[in-house]
Parts: sequence; structure tokens; C-alpha cells
Amino acid sequence: MKLLAGLFAAIVAVLAPAAQALEGKIVNLKVESSHVAGPVDVAVYLPAGYDAKRAAAYPLIIQLHGGGGNSGNMTGMAETLEAGIKAGLVPASVSVMPSAGRSFYMDYRDGSQKWETFIVTDLLAWMRANYNVPKTREGTLITGISMGGMGSLRIAFKHPGTFQAVASMEPGIEPALAFKDVNLRDRFWRDDALLQSIYGKPVDEAFWAANNPATIANTNPESLVGLGIYLEAGDQDMFFLHHGTEFLHRILFDKGISHEYRLVKGAEHVGPSIAPRFLDALAFFGRILSPPTSWTEGPAVKQARQRVDNFKRAAGYPVKEPDGQRLRVE
Repeated sequence: MKLLAGLFAAIVAVLAPAAQALEGKIVNLKVESSHVAGPVDVAVYLPAGYDAKRAAAYPLIIQLHGGGGNSGNMTGMAETLEAGIKAGLVPASVSVMPSAGRSFYMDYRDGSQKWETFIVTDLLAWMRANYNVPKTREGTLITGISMGGMGSLRIAFKHPGTFQAVASMEPGIEPALAFKDVNLRDRFWRDDALLQSIYGKPVDEAFWAANNPATIANTNPESLVGLGIYLEAGDQDMFFLHHGTEFLHRILFDKGISHEYRLVKGAEHVGPSIAPRFLDALAFFGRILSPPTSWTEGPAVKQARQRVDNFKRAAGYPVKEPDGQRLRVE
């Protein structure tokens, strides 16, 4: 749809806090794959001073563009990433963005395209073979906006052993656990032809559920323990994506899965709110990579916790040790 292509261009146009030349560089390449119609255009961002032989690998951030976008959108994303690096929100990182059309980053029901497989196997292996990035889960991160927000959630939720964290911005997800419960408000921008090309004709409801982040979280929450999860959406989103994001937040909350969630007051799907919101997501990655232990283990915190625990005991309420991987739900 031309509308969606124009909207994603609007997102990218405002990503950089200020238009300025990159100190790092973007390399445009093609990656061969038997899983999708290739070769796939990819853009790789290398931070200023990138050292291929540095002892410590650079964190890898896989970025997934929105519907109508492509790897050319890396420019605006990289400018904001670089601003986050300079501000100390996130360490110098390598980033990659593939061109995926409007694939939803899915392995199609008919097997004709396998974008999830491409990202988790081909692209990740290619980055690890060619750049100084982590060879393991630690330091391997994934993020995306809109369609990319949906794709990043699904891929991370289905492969939590591959990614240390996911940061999903305004993800294109529905407030439903079953396809039959998706109403027009939450799918008006997806026509039947697009859905059926990916999920089957008619839509295979079991296949849809197996690839729906909310259903994955509701069915198998234990698999997400230890995965860093960041969700956000604007409360004025023109596609009503805040409904699906809030729905997923509530499932994670009720299942006791630790995560960070932001409903951004006054923020739209596009516009000047995007850049600071992306910086917030990068700051989350920074906290995942270097956890601020003083938030929960500092002297003042421990002293306050002891006092509150005493109040609990006096009231006859059981005292439990906190678990940083889970919400404090008792």
C-alpha cells in the first residue's frame, strides 16, 4: 500500500534528533538465502572507531523496518542510534536492517517465503561471520517499529534462547488470542489478500495463533523468563496499535513476566515523538547490557526493603525474596 510506504517514510524522516553527518558508517550489502527470494538488501551500521579485532565484541542490534520500508531506512535509524551512543544510553553497537517488504517477518504458511528463518539463521550467522559481534545470546538484541515491532516480538518470543532482549515500538499486534476475535478496528489496514498470502487461504487460525505474540506469552510464559522485553506505543496511534500493546502488557503482567511498558501520552504513529521514543528503547538496551544493580541492591534500597519486610511480618503477610526476572506479583 502506498499509504503505508509514505507513513514509514514519515517515521524515518523524524528519527534523527538533528540532521548531521554520521561519525560511523553504513555499508549496503546483499545477503544470499535459500529461504526467501534473494539476494536480500541489507544495511549494516558500524559505529565510529569500529575495530574488527577488538577483544570485546560489539552488541548487535537487529532492526526491523515497518510496512513499506526497506534497508534504506537505516540512515535515520543510525543517526538516532549514534545520538544514543554519544549520550551514553547504549554502548557502541553494530546494527543491521534487512529489506523485507510487507512480509510481517513471517515464515509463510505455504512455505514460499521464510523471513523468520532468514533472520534467525541466515542473517544472524552472516553477521557473526563478517563482523565483530557476539556469537551467543548475550549482546544479541532485536528491535523494530510497527510491522517491525510485531516481527521483533514474534521472533524474540519464539527464539528466546537467541536474543538477550527485544524492544518493540508501536507493534502491529492485535488485542486477541485467537484470529476470530480480531475486530475491524484492529485490522482495517490489512486487506484479506495480504493476510491470506501469509497465513493461508482461508487464514489458518492455529497457524495465526502460533505466531501471535500475545498467544505465545499466554500459552508458554515460562519460556520468556529472562528475556528482556520492552513494549511501547503512543496513546493516539492512528492504527490503534496501543490496544494490542496494552493487551500484551496485561498478559505479561498477569503471568508475572518482568518487562518494561510505556503508553506514551499524546504520541502518534508518526511524527516528532518517534525520535525520543527510540532513544528510550535504546536506553532500555543499555540497561539490559549493563544492569543498574543499585536500583535494587543499593544500601538505601536494602534498608527500606528490610523495614517493609518487617511491616509485612508484623501484619502476618509472607515475605518472599524478590526475583529480578519476574514481576513482584504475590
